Amino acid sequence: MNAQLQASTDTGARLHGYDWAGIADELDTHGSAMLEALLSPQECIVLAGMYADDQRFRSRVVMGQHGFGRGEYRYFDYPLPELVAALRGGIYPLLAPIANRWNAAMGLATRYPATHAEFIARCHAAGQQRPTPLLLQYGAGDYNCLHQDLYGELVFPLQLAVLLSEPGRDFNGGEFVLTEQRPRVQSRAEVVPLRQGDAVLFAVHQRPVQGTRGSYRVNLRHGVSRLRGGRRHTLGIIFHDAA
Repeated sequence: MNAQLQASTDTGARLHGYDWAGIADELDTHGSAMLEALLSPQECIVLAGMYADDQRFRSRVVMGQHGFGRGEYRYFDYPLPELVAALRGGIYPLLAPIANRWNAAMGLATRYPATHAEFIARCHAAGQQRPTPLLLQYGAGDYNCLHQDLYGELVFPLQLAVLLSEPGRDFNGGEFVLTEQRPRVQSRAEVVPLRQGDAVLFAVHQRPVQGTRGSYRVNLRHGVSRLRGGRRHTLGIIFHDAA
């Protein structure tokens, strides 16, 4: 498995092949953007297969025990798998300018450094030292309640989820769902139509929306609808570490 992942971590060229101006526009307009075919089917199979390897993870969470939904997930321990680390470090510099622009529009003082290593150093200095990339596993009847992945005072405002299973073949149902709550109006829901290897970038907590009197903040949550059959695996990449 390691050899297969090491041979495919050409993430720099892969990531720069996307239209990042278009992705930034999607994020500004909708709070989410898709990266189609970010991972190959073989990479998805290898990553999903890691779920059973206890030595790769620092903890396991059974959602039903905490009121989070049904299903389970496991947080990777350091060192992260090479492909996961490469994605986390490679995407961050492309997102940091968007994150800084968002914070400026929302009147927030925090600015993010150019590299992920610098940002993680800030997290660790602030006591947020536990890695947050994770694998999620769902079976028939499982779901993930709407939530936000915050984990501490330092929060990077964007995160990534990659679907490792194929809808219609490996599972049915289990759609990725986003909701957005704007002031004084009803919440808006969006379903992201992911296939195996597709990724979605989305706002962790808040994002700016341009109004007639300037920018205002909207609140976002994400989750997964009920699986109607099969098994679904997802890779989640959160850029801040946990306290």
